[in-house]
Amino acid sequence: MPTNSAPLPRIEAETMRRITWRLLPFFMVCYFISYVDRVNAGFAALQMNKDLGLTQAAFGAGGALFYIAYILFEVPSNLAMQKVGARIWIARIMITWGIVGILSAFAVGPITFYLSRFLLGAAEAGFFPGVILYLTFWFPAAYRARIVAVFMVAIPLSSFLGSPISGALLAMDGVLGLRGWQWLFIVEAIPAVLLGLVSFFGLPNKPADAKWLEPEARNWLDARLQSERSMAKQVGHMSLWQILTNKYVLILGLIYAGSSATSNALSLWQPQIVKSFGMSNMETGFLNAIPFGIASVAMIFWGRYSDRSNAHAQNTAIPLALCATALLATMLTSSLPVTLAILSVVLIGNYSIKGPFWALATGTLSPATAAAGIAGINTLSHIGTSGAVWLLGVIKEATGSFPMALIPLALLQIAGIIAVLWISKQETLPATSAASPVH
Repeated sequence: MPTNSAPLPRIEAETMRRITWRLLPFFMVCYFISYVDRVNAGFAALQMNKDLGLTQAAFGAGGALFYIAYILFEVPSNLAMQKVGARIWIARIMITWGIVGILSAFAVGPITFYLSRFLLGAAEAGFFPGVILYLTFWFPAAYRARIVAVFMVAIPLSSFLGSPISGALLAMDGVLGLRGWQWLFIVEAIPAVLLGLVSFFGLPNKPADAKWLEPEARNWLDARLQSERSMAKQVGHMSLWQILTNKYVLILGLIYAGSSATSNALSLWQPQIVKSFGMSNMETGFLNAIPFGIASVAMIFWGRYSDRSNAHAQNTAIPLALCATALLATMLTSSLPVTLAILSVVLIGNYSIKGPFWALATGTLSPATAAAGIAGINTLSHIGTSGAVWLLGVIKEATGSFPMALIPLALLQIAGIIAVLWISKQETLPATSAASPVH
């Protein structure tokens, strides 16, 4: 594994640098837009809920429907990408979710809001696991935690940069006869369509298709990845059903459920938490950005540290514990500054999980199971996400308390800690005790 004290061979350093700069910025922008379009309903709700007659519980149910659709279509989407190639399939995903995002602006009541959220989840399903799978085609294992962390920094950045933008778009209320929340959906969905077209015309399916890589670089990368694929894995070649019911996939899905639920729930609900302190829409936009901006820096640092230490299980468990503790601490204050500080700690822990976790997950899955396995982990985690987003609305409506509504998120994080401790012990087992490949 590369370290700061051991200089990389020239071919490795040049190849990794070129691949990183050609692929990572593009996918970061795509994921940024993906997350903006997924959670901008949180800001739209500041106007939309009254217009559409949505209660807190109904808004939470709409958020849950997004993840139900995502769960249903995620694994088939990733398998389809393997068959038709990343270029076409990622383009399809982005263009369709952009169109659905635009049409969401014309919801007229609870039923059409529910439909728009379900269709958005179905359209976007497969993008994230597809990109994670795609990155394994290009980056050796020693680079994956930092690469995934940098890629996934688009999540907190989407709220850090998107929050002030969303607050400003709400101020377009009345322009051309449209409400501010309608402009928010339309303006923030258009980039997805444009990026989908860029993907279709410019994204290589695999290193062999990358004309911008020298033959020497392609040969080195192919040899490195082939060598890693030959190593023993805990999850061998399996059928789709065997993958989705495999104990490692189930445990990894449980670990990621807490992180996924927390990031999605807070991205969707945090604007309303900040607004509840009496802030204006614009103030809400700027204050909501603060915790996400801090978390963006923390997750890059932790991803790099995780690669250097090569202790991905431990570096997943520590942020989970930090996040769970901070979520419970929200019940101890009614002060806006203290709440923002605690939410910053929540998001630091939550987003720091992502790099080491996906390095742990992709190191557990074999190449034959990676497409369905990654999607399966993400799908299982979103079962927890859909339940948490719905419960947050129900508990808030029943108790009037946002801190009480965050308790299910803390419980999921605690369950994840236990699961990490279990899987870390399994990593120490000899190869003969790992799950036998099923053909």
